[in-house]
Amino acid sequence: MPETEVNPTISKSTGLPRKRFYRARAHSNPLSDSHFPVPISPSHVDHSLHYPQYFPSSGQADSCKRIQFADIGCGFGGLLLSLSTLFPETLMIGMELRDKVTEYVKERILALRAANPGQYQNISVVRTNSMKYIPNYFEKGQLSKMFFLFPDPHFKEKNHRRRVISPHLLDEYAYALQVGGIIYTITDVEELGDWMKSCLENHPLFEALSKEELEADPVVQLLSSATEEGQKVARNEGQTFQAVFRRIASSDQTS
Repeated sequence: MPETEVNPTISKSTGLPRKRFYRARAHSNPLSDSHFPVPISPSHVDHSLHYPQYFPSSGQADSCKRIQFADIGCGFGGLLLSLSTLFPETLMIGMELRDKVTEYVKERILALRAANPGQYQNISVVRTNSMKYIPNYFEKGQLSKMFFLFPDPHFKEKNHRRRVISPHLLDEYAYALQVGGIIYTITDVEELGDWMKSCLENHPLFEALSKEELEADPVVQLLSSATEEGQKVARNEGQTFQAVFRRIASSDQTS
């Protein structure tokens, strides 16, 4: 009998994809045009491709289920995996621009689903440019949490327009977030941390969580530990800078 072909991209011991086969540049230019499919509107997102347990065929099989968490620039998916078990009934999606990294997260999720029946069915990933296409994926007020963990700092001033947190983009995120929804940011670059905090402080639709609220939120503890970047900073005993803000109602909503 012929020997079974061994897939070198899959670890024989864990059954998970080997990260070294999916390495890519640390960051991509979010202003460049990439060629990948984008849904015309949120109603055109085929959820059956992402969450087959909840949407077996048509994508509309369980209309009461909607994506609630979005991890923007999800990297290798560490946060998604942690959140999946913490919120097992909540649908969440990672949005990543790099094609190889996106493929790794897809394979990682499929392998974990196969090894743990019934688990990790609530997470998925999509290759897209979230700086351009958030309204194509989410209805107004659909999300309850958005995550921006260790984003590209774009150090040069001329490249600040590429930063994923900006006054203009916060308008988009505020649209997708429900009132009371939370936006989580963290970085190991102090200048970027100051930038993101300042953008959020100066936006009329966001307010900072109190110290007590931060301490009571189990998600906050994951910001610095769940991702590859966060673990690297911890190993190097580096400092991190967080900004966690709540979406609040506009003045016309409260009047």
